[in-house]
Amino acid sequence: MIRYIIAALIGYFVGNIASSYFAGKIMKNIDIREHGSGNAGATNTFRVLGAKAGVIVFICDILKGILAVYIGLWLTGDKLGGMLAGGAAILGHNWPVFLNFKGGKGIASSFGLILILFPKIGLILFLIAGTLVLLTRYVSVGSISGAILFPIFLVIYGEPWEICMIGLFLALIALLRHKDNIIRLSEGKENKITFTKKTGR
Repeated sequence: MIRYIIAALIGYFVGNIASSYFAGKIMKNIDIREHGSGNAGATNTFRVLGAKAGVIVFICDILKGILAVYIGLWLTGDKLGGMLAGGAAILGHNWPVFLNFKGGKGIASSFGLILILFPKIGLILFLIAGTLVLLTRYVSVGSISGAILFPIFLVIYGEPWEICMIGLFLALIALLRHKDNIIRLSEGKENKITFTKKTGR
């Protein structure tokens, strides 16, 4: 049990590595959380700092999830440990203690977790979410859809109930973090992403 606790704690602090915050400071000497949507994640970085910075942050956030999962696997030797450490990294990304618990939404880090532990599911979710983003130009639609489908696919692929429950927990967290997006989508006020220039939000 102690190994799982240690894996989760390390995963949480890995999640605290806020690449979007550092990108804002390095590129424009700003706190990314005080601009655009106020979210410390890849999408807001894309809007505020541009596509190059957004892609870099997206990749870094994926790598956080991957690193945490590998640490969990190494410490515990099983998928549950990797899931706990990766899930804790998502919590650390969303609520980082070093940034007063004001972080991102955890989608990229979640994808890193899924990519390592459930590559087939990861590919399916990537295709579905990517297609939805391209069709609607709403990043949140792809993120929300992926979050909802993740625990469903865990059940379909016959993963153990502990894994499925953690997946459901992570999905609920993602929906919680996207509550404002869901409200804006229902009101027709959600901002679309553009692939040609930065927007003001």
